[in-house]
Amino acid sequence: MGYEEPPDAHVRVFGRVVTGHGVASGRAGDPRFPDGTLALQWPHFATLDGLPLDRLHRATLNVDTAPRRVEVVAPWWTVRGVRWHDQVPAEDFSFVPCRAAIGAGPAADGLLYLPHPDTKPDHHQPAHVVELLVPRMAGVHEGAVVRIDLPASQVDVVDPEDTASDPTG
Repeated sequence: MGYEEPPDAHVRVFGRVVTGHGVASGRAGDPRFPDGTLALQWPHFATLDGLPLDRLHRATLNVDTAPRRVEVVAPWWTVRGVRWHDQVPAEDFSFVPCRAAIGAGPAADGLLYLPHPDTKPDHHQPAHVVELLVPRMAGVHEGAVVRIDLPASQVDVVDPEDTASDPTG
């Protein structure tokens, strides 16, 4: 697993599907969010001009890219102060367009979904796990290999094993 530059100024990152907290989809059984947090957040996200939500499944695909981390540096869409539930403080969210594929399957357009950790009250992800909003895809299971293409201008891929730019390495 690694990352590479596809020809169209995108960064390609590989990872594996991991199980998330289940709150985005509603599988966690949290009585505050019986249909999931995304069902409550979706109407707020729909106000973002051009955010392509119509074909996306209202659950996150959680992908572990360890040891690499995908850092969002210039997201295409950001919405701040979203008060999506009366028992949860307002949150900030950013989105980056992506293309994702499971194994050798076809790629689908989606979004990297980033609830900002500094405004997210709970259910935090490890730094090397990204959450994707994609259409339903065949072959999704724990450990499945995922290929993600992201615009190079909107993300940095940090690889702690890359010592080429480290003057001490």
